[in-house]
Amino acid sequence: MDSEETPYLLPDGDRVWVIKTSTAAGLLPQMLERFRADEPEPLIFGDAGQPEAVVIPFDLWRRLDALAADEKGFDHAYDEVRRRLADPQPSVPLEEAAAQIGWDLDEDIDDSDFKPR
Repeated sequence: MDSEETPYLLPDGDRVWVIKTSTAAGLLPQMLERFRADEPEPLIFGDAGQPEAVVIPFDLWRRLDALAADEKGFDHAYDEVRRRLADPQPSVPLEEAAAQIGWDLDEDIDDSDFKPR
């Protein structure tokens, strides 16, 4: 009988555990309880030990979706970096560069969804 979990090595060397799809279906109620208890560890599942999908808390998904949809902000930052790299002038302070692309370096960042390595 196949194991319910299979280790999967990511390109960066980290390892995740992939749960069989048939097992993951039965774990959904438990995952919801964990998310409600503020334990956002994702459920990674797929077949043949290959990660194919992830279940994450809805609030985390909304934040990730907003970041991914911020194409205008990304394009602006990317264009500004390209312009600066092409300019032979001396570099500027980080604070000035951040202000030009709209980043607030003093803004607190909610990193509670990410576990330290």
